[in-house]
This record gives sequence, structure tokens and C-alpha cells, in this order.
Amino acid sequence: MYLALLVIFLQCSELYAHERVFTFNAVEIKVQPSAKVKNGAPMSIVCHADISKSTDFQLKHNFTVFKDGKRVFMTVSNKGDAQYEIPIARSSDTGEYECTVEAGGKTKSSNSLHVWVTGMTKPTLTAEKNEVLEGEVVKLRCELPEEVPPLYFFFRKIKMNSTPQEKHVFEPYRNFSVAEFSVEEGDNILQFDCFGRRNVKLEFENSEHSNKTLVTVREPFIKPTLNVKPSSNITEGDRIQFECSTMVARMRDIEIILQKNKTILNSVRDEKLLRYSAVATLEDSGEYLCKVEQGRASKTTKLNVVVAELFPKPILSASMSKLDENKELTLSCSISGFRKANFSILRKNSNGDVWLRNSRNLTMRVNVNDTGSYICKAEVKGIVKESKPVRINVYAPVSKPTLSVVSGLPEVVVGKPLWLICRSVMGTPPITFTFYKGNEVKKIVVNDTYATFLDENIRQNDKRGYKCDARNNHSSGMKTSNILNITVIGNTNLGSIPYGEVEDGSETVFLCSVKEGSWPIHFKIFRKTDRDVLVFETSEYADRVMWRKEAMYRQDMGTYYCMASNRANVDVKSRPITISVILASWQKGVIAAFVLIPIAGAVALTLWWFLCKKKKAKGPSMEMSGSALTTNLTSEKLTRQHNDDYYSGSGYIEDGENHMKSSDDSKGPDLESAEVEYTEVEVSTLDPHRAPVQKGTETVYSEIRKANNDSMENRHSRIPGHPDAT
Repeated sequence: MYLALLVIFLQCSELYAHERVFTFNAVEIKVQPSAKVKNGAPMSIVCHADISKSTDFQLKHNFTVFKDGKRVFMTVSNKGDAQYEIPIARSSDTGEYECTVEAGGKTKSSNSLHVWVTGMTKPTLTAEKNEVLEGEVVKLRCELPEEVPPLYFFFRKIKMNSTPQEKHVFEPYRNFSVAEFSVEEGDNILQFDCFGRRNVKLEFENSEHSNKTLVTVREPFIKPTLNVKPSSNITEGDRIQFECSTMVARMRDIEIILQKNKTILNSVRDEKLLRYSAVATLEDSGEYLCKVEQGRASKTTKLNVVVAELFPKPILSASMSKLDENKELTLSCSISGFRKANFSILRKNSNGDVWLRNSRNLTMRVNVNDTGSYICKAEVKGIVKESKPVRINVYAPVSKPTLSVVSGLPEVVVGKPLWLICRSVMGTPPITFTFYKGNEVKKIVVNDTYATFLDENIRQNDKRGYKCDARNNHSSGMKTSNILNITVIGNTNLGSIPYGEVEDGSETVFLCSVKEGSWPIHFKIFRKTDRDVLVFETSEYADRVMWRKEAMYRQDMGTYYCMASNRANVDVKSRPITISVILASWQKGVIAAFVLIPIAGAVALTLWWFLCKKKKAKGPSMEMSGSALTTNLTSEKLTRQHNDDYYSGSGYIEDGENHMKSSDDSKGPDLESAEVEYTEVEVSTLDPHRAPVQKGTETVYSEIRKANNDSMENRHSRIPGHPDAT
């Protein structure tokens, strides 16, 4: 029975739970009468919950209204609607509104809705004082009590017949602001007002203007008066006097200032009158200003003064402005249409003018130290006037220039730049230097004592001399240097005899030469291995050198090059040549003997056996044939032996002057500078297969040296310690 009751209870609970099922379809928010409401009008925020239920049952709805993320209204209702009433809408009610509904453990929110309350309340403006003095400050306060910051406040100062002066202040946290306006000269009755501004959805909205506040202004002192004596017909040399005065309400902190062109001439404090006097000059003409100040108040009066000229500025003239040293110079000072004056002639100097003579004229014999600017001064009735300066230049003649190479040596390598310097020890600058290459002008330079010239690319045929001229404004004219000849170092060549291939143990001659260059020339010959090895070195008063290596071996084969240099201290490198060491003729003969003789013996033994067999078979007639064949073989062997001995002789021929001839067929490209003879001889060559003797043609090279025997022997230097040194 209990089990049955439990089942019935559970079924009833399920039915009851099934009857209370609901879901939120939507939550909506709206504003009545519209999303734009005028300031001061009533406004309602309506929140509606759209809910679907399984049956008709009651739900409690918790409505919450948010403005800009802050809760402003909350209520509980059995209905699906709620209203947030605002009887008088203000601009502070502008913002983003959102509604949230909670019921039966479920919560749903509406979309946000922007509400704009248009219009702002009228601000109120108050002034700290309604009566002020010129120079004082008017303090104002503008307030928008019903508005919410951030706000902008605009203050205006209004004067009759002028554009209002405006100031604005941004207040991020207050609904009021303060501002100050200074009272200036000429202000008497002033009006002030203000208005507010706020930013809504990137749009600005202004409030009405506040009430106008009236402020009256009193003068602390009257505008000053400025007088000058004499009042007219002021001439240079006259005593001129200025007077500036005012009337003040209170004497404390009053100041009077007299100025001309922003230069203060005189001032007094706590007095009503200022006086200033001076001897009038032409420079005293212009506008004068008298200014009275007290606190922030100031008033000014202007007066224009004209001073007539007593006499014009003097004029200094010179007999000549450019002259040679030891010449006479005459300076004369004069005033147009005026003769009664005290004259003096001076020389300008950075430390002060140097007096020369109290006179109208000055004659002197000049030197280069007299170069400078000169003036004259004239004085009449205490007025001193100065002439315009006259520039005098005194010149010393230039000395004969010297032309030299910047590096110090008159030698240069082909293709390298050449720096020249032309220098004149004496002479008044500026000096004009002219560079020549041959008779061709290359460069003109104006400098003080020297000039340089760069010849950027020297060619092999550049043998023209260089010279330079120097001149200044001295009447002696131009001076010319001596001619400077430049020695050009040409390219370097390396050759060898024989060239290319050399027999093992045979002699080889290397020839290193330069096309052109000043003597002595330092020659070096290198062999390239893992590092360059110096194998020969010498200095000669010649453009070529020969190195004789008595024997070349397998370890000597490789690439060779030579370098040449002289006092120019620049190494000129030749193209490399490659030397290969091959087997000598006797070495080939030995190899042939060890290989071919056993073969020949084996052939002869086979032939003898064959003949013996035939002899036994055919009888005495065959024996006679075998004897003839043996005789022919013996004759052929002797002939070949004679030819081999002829071939094994030396392929090099040395004449009485130690000149070399080579049996090599090829001629090296680097022996272009050597003088060579070509002789063709016929020699026998050995066929490795023992074919009949062949005739061949080989070319033997012989260099014909023009130097004598003694100079040739001096060039056969060796490097101490070298394996080939003798």
C-alpha cells in the first residue's frame, strides 16, 4: 500500500512540474513618448518580458533597469511589464538604458536603448566684484546645477563696438567652472555671460546663454602727456628735453617709462613726472613712447620727433685700393658742401680703432701689414660722424713656385694616380696657381700659399713634363716653376729558356724585364707553392735581369712570376709562367734499354730456334740463308746504336757571350721584351716502338743580349743560402 502511494505521489509531482514549464521569448525595452525627449518633459522607460508557459500559472518577475551600466530602477511584479517613470527629464538622463528580467531562476536581458534628452538647463553666472579698476582682474563663476559632467564652459567678455573676448574651460568632474578676465586700458562698462556644452554620441549640444553680468571700471590714473623742447626745428647739436606726466588716484606702485624703438631711455617710480635730455643727433629722429604702469593697468602716449642734419657724413677716399708694397698711399677725408670740421683718420681694428692722424689728409709708404679698413671722423658742435670704411690691400710679390710630388719621388707606376703640390713661399694671398702637363693647362686653383693637382691615370707614354705658375695682384706678374719630369714604371714580364718543358737536370734561364722605369730597379723572382718562395733577388741599373738556374729537378717544377720596383716603392708583378720538368734523353734510353733489350733477346732466341729447326729440315742451303739474315740484323743494330748516341747529346748551345739556345719547340709569351734569334736544326728522334729512324725539326731559341760581358756577369746574382746559389 505504501508503495502504491509513493508511485501516485511521484506521478502527481511530475504532472505538477510539467504544468509549471516556461521560457523567455524576448525582453524588450522602449521609451515613451520617444527616444528623444525634450528637457523638462516627462519620460517613461518600459520593460516588457515575452514569456511562453505550459499552463496558466503565476510568475514573479524581478525587473531591473540600468543606465550606462548603473542600476537606476528595480521592481517586482506578477505582470510581464514594468515602467520606470521620470516626471521631469533632464540632460543628465541621457544615456544607454537596458532592462533585465529574472523569473523562476531564469534571467534574460534586453538590448540597449539610447535615450537623448535634448536641451540643457540655463547656466547661472556670478561675478566676484561689480566694480573694478583698470589693470585689475574680474573673477567669474558659471554653473550648470542640473547637468552631469564632463562639461565645457564658455565665458565671454563683451565691450561696446568690439568682438567679444572668449575663454573656454573643460570640466571633467564638476558641473561649474571659474574664469578670470583682466581689465585693460579703455575698458569702462563691461558685460559678461557664459554657456555650457556637452558631447552626446559624438555630437555637441549647447545650453542657453546665462544672464548678463554688468561690471563697471574706474581709471587709476589718466593717460600720460608727452612734451619735447624745443617743440620744432630741432637740429643736430641742439639740447633736446622730454617731459612725461600723469594724474593718479593713488601714488603707490606707479611707474613712468620713456622709450624709443623698444629701447628704454629713462624711467621713474612713485612720481608723476619724468624728464630726459640729450644732445640731438640725426639718429635721435623717430617715435618716442611714454608709458605709465600701475599693477596690471598701463596707458601710453606716443610722439614723433624729427632732427634736422647739421652736416652729412664725411667721405674717405684713397689714391688706390690695391697697391704693391713700398708704394705711397694717400687718404683724404671731406664733407660735401661743408669745410669747418675737425677731421681724424683711423684704422679699423677688432680691439678698437687705431688713431693715425688728426688731419684731413694722410700720405704714407705702405707694407703688407698696412692691409685693412680705414675710416675718417668729422666733429662739428660736439657731433661726431664716421665715414664708410675703405678697404686697402697691399701685396708682396709671389716667389718662384716649387713643384714636387706629394710622395717625394718623381716616379709613378702605370695606371696609378700622381699627386703634385705647387707651393709659393712668399706672396700676399690669394694666389692663383695654374698646373700644366706639357703645354696643356690642367687645373687652376686659388688658395693662400699652395695648391695640389691629381693626375688620376698615368699612361705608359706620359713623358711630358709638369710645371705650375703662381700669381697674385702684385704688379710683378706671374712666376713659373721648374719643369718636373716624371719617370713611369711600366709592366713587368717574365720568360724562360727553354719555355714550358725542361728536361730533368738541365739548365734553365729566367729573364725578368720592365718596359720603363728609373734605375736602380729591384728584381725578385718567386715560385708559387703553398706559399710564395723567393728564389732570386737583385738590384740592377738596367731594365732587365737574367737568372741562370744550372739544374732543374722535379721538385722545381711549378708556377713562377717576377716583381720589379724602384724608388716609387710600388711592386709591379708579371704574369705567371708554368715550368714542367720531363725525363732527360739518357733517362729515356735507359728505360728503353731495360725494356727493349730483353724483348729483342727473346725474339732473337726464338728466331734462332726456328732457323735451327729449318736447317735441320732443309739442309745446307738453309744454313746459308740463316747466316745472311744474322748479318743483316747485326748491321741494323749497329746503325740504331749510332743514331741513339747522336740524339742523347745536349739540346742547349751556349755561345761566347753566355747566351742560351733552347731545343724546345714552343716560345714563351713572356719573352716579348727579349731579343731572340731562331735557328732550325734537324735532329733524329727515337721511336719508342723501334721503328726506322725519323727526321724532325726543332727550333732553338737564342737571346741576343746587348749588354757587355761584365754587366752580364753582375746580373747572375744568387740568393745566399738557395740550393742553386754558387
